[in-house]
Amino acid sequence: MDVTIRNNIKAGTKVMIVQKPHQRTGQLTEGIVKDILTNSNIHPRGIKVRLESGIVGRVQEIIG
Repeated sequence: MDVTIRNNIKAGTKVMIVQKPHQRTGQLTEGIVKDILTNSNIHPRGIKVRLESGIVGRVQEIIG
């Protein structure tokens, strides 16, 4: 599923995100989407979300 399209990501979706400080290393964090922060329908670097844990980052993978 394409992670650059906002409609593919919903609250409650399990995802892997990259946080801003980890963009160079590519370290991913797993979590469940609480809020979608990107307003546009498409974003080339991934849709920005807030996880239930409060961590903010761009979606790199959708799990399941």
